Amino acid sequence: MLIKNELLEIETAPGIEIYNITPQVIDILTATGINDGQVIVFSRHTTTALGINENEERLIEDLKVYLRKLAPESDKYLHNDLHLRDVPPDEPINAHSHLIAMTLNNSEVIPIMDGKLALGTWQSVLFFELDGPRKRNVLVQVTGR
Repeated sequence: MLIKNELLEIETAPGIEIYNITPQVIDILTATGINDGQVIVFSRHTTTALGINENEERLIEDLKVYLRKLAPESDKYLHNDLHLRDVPPDEPINAHSHLIAMTLNNSEVIPIMDGKLALGTWQSVLFFELDGPRKRNVLVQVTGR
């Protein structure tokens, strides 16, 4: 069994943004030559998430609206009381981002069949930035034969 690890770097825009990373995951898979196995996509941050869904422009906008309603940035959160915690001077006010991230996934597992991701017709691998702009890393691990 072969295991390959690759870091995918993403520079994100401000606020909540959703990125289709399917092409990059496919490129990483293709470079391994693995025909059967699985791909694990893992977000290495506490204010980002991953999901598999349709990458349709209007749905993406609906998702952003939904997430903003789920944990409004303007609500009062204890995590945002920075004066009560030891934090770096550039610590952001971002409790809402942590809460949204915890309701979503931080990883996805996708089967590999015949050298291809076994995604459905309308499925894409989506990366959710919840506290941008930032430089982010997503671990893509391909395992198989």
